[in-house]
Amino acid sequence: MGRSFESVRMGVKEVSARWLKASRALTKEDQIYGQMVALMAKMHSSEAFYALDDPLEAAVFSVLVEMRKELERMKENWTKEE
Repeated sequence: MGRSFESVRMGVKEVSARWLKASRALTKEDQIYGQMVALMAKMHSSEAFYALDDPLEAAVFSVLVEMRKELERMKENWTKEE
């Protein structure tokens, strides 16, 4: 049986907190990117956490969705500039 929504949500919070802490070990110029990834991990709580029962999988899924959205925004802006 899978984990409950609440346990996955709490697990993602823990993963995000570890990623935020780990980002402090990065070079000064990379720390902001580590922080951004940690924050992205928590952005799709209701959507991802209901469907997935692994906190790490939910966190990675959330980050990938946000990165894809960011890529699309960049692509739209680039196309407008042409």
